[in-house]
Amino acid sequence: MLGQKLVLLFSKSENTTVIATGKGPVRIDFPNVSYLDVDLANRGEVFVAFMKAAPTHIIHAAAITQVDLCEQDNEMCWRNNVIASENLIEVAEELDANFQYISTDFVFDGTAGPYKETDQPNPINFYGKSKHVVEQLLINSQLNYAIVRTVLVYGVGQNLSRSNLVLWVKNKLENHEPIRVVNDQWRSPTFVDDLATGCKLILEKKASGIFHIAGKEYLTPYAIALKTAEIFSLDSNLISPTDASAFKEIGTRPLKTGFDISKSVKELAYEPVSLEQGLILVKEQLQS
Repeated sequence: MLGQKLVLLFSKSENTTVIATGKGPVRIDFPNVSYLDVDLANRGEVFVAFMKAAPTHIIHAAAITQVDLCEQDNEMCWRNNVIASENLIEVAEELDANFQYISTDFVFDGTAGPYKETDQPNPINFYGKSKHVVEQLLINSQLNYAIVRTVLVYGVGQNLSRSNLVLWVKNKLENHEPIRVVNDQWRSPTFVDDLATGCKLILEKKASGIFHIAGKEYLTPYAIALKTAEIFSLDSNLISPTDASAFKEIGTRPLKTGFDISKSVKELAYEPVSLEQGLILVKEQLQS
């Protein structure tokens, strides 16, 4: 979803050549965008493709983000999240390319959110640990890098392999299915278009370091679900609040994450939409 938004955003920029990568044949044919089939966890494939393309800027948005899957298969998670990132960092150093890495609120333990960039990470699941390892690799690299942490991203895209909270709620309620949504976790829901814009601002301003790019509000998934029902004119009576203990999840989720985005607002002039505005835009995009 983020990759699609980045491709669309940068392909509209003058004097910019955009190359998208993915594993397997291209699923969406964007105009004015080249595509490379690359297994990022394969060092040889990465070096052949990237040395030939010779990018000046790399935005690394690929990862296995399913928390339970990462907890069940540590090796698969490590290969796709850490080894792939090591390969990209190495080739970026070879090319002296600017590097942006998309990270997560799950590098934190959720005991003291919302978090600032200077707060100390302490991941409590394997997915979060894999992302934190890569953050440390970048901090210790020779690259001009930016770490972009985000949280609970929602929005629309073409042929998405995964849904997100907003689309899940919408689809369930449209089918008149009752749902239970946690009310004891806190997040800063992030409209994917805002996240893409934040990445573009970092690149344009040649900013480096860690940036929290998220929404401006601090809400529970239950509150987000209620607002989704309101904007899409669906039956909120189908939504019941519950707590995290009601779900048997393999990977532990941090309870209170969310971000303080004041650094990004001040240094990047980043200005995200409200959840209500974001949901209205999602509705418009689905209808277009």
